[in-house]
Amino acid sequence: MRAPLEHFQEKACPGLDPGWEPVFRPKMRPRNKASELPIVLEDASVLASGLALLDRVSLVLAPGAPTVLIGPNGAGKTTLIRLAMGLIAPSRGRVTWAGREDAAPTRRAIVFQRPVMLRRSAAGNVRYALAAAGVARTERERRVGALLALVGLEGLGGRPARKLSAGEQQRLALARALAREPEVLFLDEPTASLDPAATKSIEDVVRAVAARGIKVVMSTHDLGEARRLAGEVVLMHRGRIIERGPAETFFSAPTTAEARRFIDGELLL
Repeated sequence: MRAPLEHFQEKACPGLDPGWEPVFRPKMRPRNKASELPIVLEDASVLASGLALLDRVSLVLAPGAPTVLIGPNGAGKTTLIRLAMGLIAPSRGRVTWAGREDAAPTRRAIVFQRPVMLRRSAAGNVRYALAAAGVARTERERRVGALLALVGLEGLGGRPARKLSAGEQQRLALARALAREPEVLFLDEPTASLDPAATKSIEDVVRAVAARGIKVVMSTHDLGEARRLAGEVVLMHRGRIIERGPAETFFSAPTTAEARRFIDGELLL
C-alpha cells in the first residue's frame, strides 16, 4: 500500500515508514553511515497540471535543532517534505544530500500524518522495521524494547497495533522510523487531530530525538507547537518561502508583513 498522492507519482524510497509497504520482504544489507546533511534545495519547483506546488524554493536543512515548517493549508509544506525526503523529484532546480544528487535515503526517514499499522503487535511492527533496516536478528529484541521505551510505549508491545489509540499509533510510527537510525527525520503534521495529552507525548518524543542529534524537519499548523519545538522556523505560502529564521527572532521580530499577520492569527490570502 502506497501513500496516496493526488498530484504526482511517488518514487520508490526505502526510507518510508515500513507501514506503507507491508509486502516488502526485508533482507540483511550493509548500513551506509555516510552523512546526508546538509540537504540543499536550489531554486526548486514542483509542478502538477500546470500549477506550482513549490515555486523556486531555496533552503538549506543543516544539522542542529528542529526546523519547523508553518503556513496555511496548501502552502507547500508537505510537498517540501516529500521533496527533501526524496519521494518526488523537482520539476525545476535541484536537491542535493551532502552535495550528492539522487542519493539513496539510507539515513532519512519519514512519518506521514496518518500512518498505516501492520497487522501485528506493536512490537511486531518495530521488529519488522528493524529487519527492513538490516538489523541483525540477534540485536532486534533489545532494540525493540529500547525503541518502544523511547516513544513511551513500553508495556504495550504485545497489543495489536491497530487497537492502539491515534496518539499511540503515531508514536509507534515514530519508533518504526527510528529503527533506521536516521540522521534526518521528516514529520508531516505529527500531532494533527490529536488531543492535548497525545500531542504532549509526541512533542516529548521529538525533543528526545533531537537531543540525540537527529535532525528533525516537521510541519505543523500549531504556532504554539512551533514555539515549543523549533530551532528554526520556515513560513510558507502559495508554494514559496515567505520568511525563515531562528524561532526566537521569528516570533519576536518578524520581518515580513505576512509573518506578522500569520503570528497574529490573521488569514494569509
